[in-house]
Amino acid sequence: MTILVSGGAGFIGSNFVLDWLAQSDELLINLDNLTYAGNLENLSSLQNDPRHLFVHGDIGDSVLLASLLAQHQPRAVLNFAAESHVDRSIHGPAAFVETNIVGTFHLLEAVRAYWGTLDDGGKAAFRFLHVSTDEVYGSLSPEAAAFTEQHRYEPNSPYSASKAASDHLVRAYHHTYGLPVLTTNCSNNYGPYHFPEKLIPLMIVNALAGKPLPVYGDGQQIRDWLYVKDHCSAIRRVLEAGRTGEVYNIGGWNEKPNLEIVDTVCALLDELRPRADGASYRQQISYVTDRPGHDRRYAIDASKIALELGWKPAETFDTGIRKTVQWYLDNAQWVADVQSGVYRDWLEKNYTGRSA
Repeated sequence: MTILVSGGAGFIGSNFVLDWLAQSDELLINLDNLTYAGNLENLSSLQNDPRHLFVHGDIGDSVLLASLLAQHQPRAVLNFAAESHVDRSIHGPAAFVETNIVGTFHLLEAVRAYWGTLDDGGKAAFRFLHVSTDEVYGSLSPEAAAFTEQHRYEPNSPYSASKAASDHLVRAYHHTYGLPVLTTNCSNNYGPYHFPEKLIPLMIVNALAGKPLPVYGDGQQIRDWLYVKDHCSAIRRVLEAGRTGEVYNIGGWNEKPNLEIVDTVCALLDELRPRADGASYRQQISYVTDRPGHDRRYAIDASKIALELGWKPAETFDTGIRKTVQWYLDNAQWVADVQSGVYRDWLEKNYTGRSA
């Protein structure tokens, strides 16, 4: 038995690969193009593990995809591969269109061709699971009900628009060709191996380096926060028992404004790694100009996956954020290694020159 995972060296993908192989002896083919956020160091513990076969390649490479599928005959394909940062999509939307839309199309085409070669039993058992985001639903007002699977798509950034397009392609391949697909739309993930451009790891890394902690606008943008290992367990459950053609929203039931997240990170660092001068890391908070089109609130209603599949998150935000901060404190070398020239250039491009 084999599964194929695309994007398995990124943040969520690598956590999924590690969690999967912690409880399964099934061969896992890991296809990743190792763009800026793909990091093989995340998977260093699997370096000599025969259950993990890493392939450096692009989901847009149809020849490679056909070869991998024919050779390994996976029972499932899970698509984590995506360009995923809103600010990056504002500065350079072309890469998001190419990977998230065109790449997903090529992956679907290769999988459709492979699925067509299977016998009836193989076709019935096969699954294509597409990992997406709550950002496809747009922005919520403060009093609005949380996103359900029936919420209208209203993407507001090149990133979310490209993910919305990929979701629609996946749905179309099920309804047009009968491909047995599953789609998950998750809320904001946090946890180990998160690339330090996203809010929580950026605050941790900057705080420890004595740098400003940049908060967009008034810091009251609200997100639902999901510990990444809870997300991985939800994906495993959807793959195991989800109904084909269905969408499952995955959330942590943790709506919090960004400023509260930053304040919590500072409080934990004050406790776990106090500043030498005894002052609070909160002194490093700096308000910067908001980004264009910044969605005000996301919130996930995860009732469907709870009722149909019996899944709920194991971590509260308090337990998950403590584990996350401690992980970054314990893995300073990983942080140092990921702070490449590309990373420093990105921070300079995105934050330098923003007015306070």
